[in-house]
Amino acid sequence: MAAAIAATIRRIPRGKVSTYGAIAKAAGYPRCARHVGQVLKGASGLPWQRVLGSGGRISLGGEWGMEQRFLLESEGVRFKGKKVDLKAFEFHFGSRRRKSKTRAGKRSATTRRGVARPAELTGVFDARARRPSHMSHRP
Repeated sequence: MAAAIAATIRRIPRGKVSTYGAIAKAAGYPRCARHVGQVLKGASGLPWQRVLGSGGRISLGGEWGMEQRFLLESEGVRFKGKKVDLKAFEFHFGSRRRKSKTRAGKRSATTRRGVARPAELTGVFDARARRPSHMSHRP
């Protein structure tokens, strides 16, 4: 999750900004805006100044907030009062295509995330022995 969020943050070009929520959604983790903040806190080398709170506000306080505003203004980003003009400077992430289904158009015996299902869920199960059928031989 952290790697996907960091990669999404790196996609924001100079002179553009995005919000914590938009970054989380673009990384594939909607409703995980707080995790974006944790990634920014723990990773170095990310363009942290380009990440803003909802509505384009700077969510950092004190000197960090002033430094963020200074860095953004040096990149050409304009403010309307205490908020960034998101209509002009918000970066919109392009939608990524989802992986297609198997060739025949049917799903295999895997879950949506591609993890193999246990034998109990695929129907290959020996109820008498309470174990998968390939292990049902009894000595």
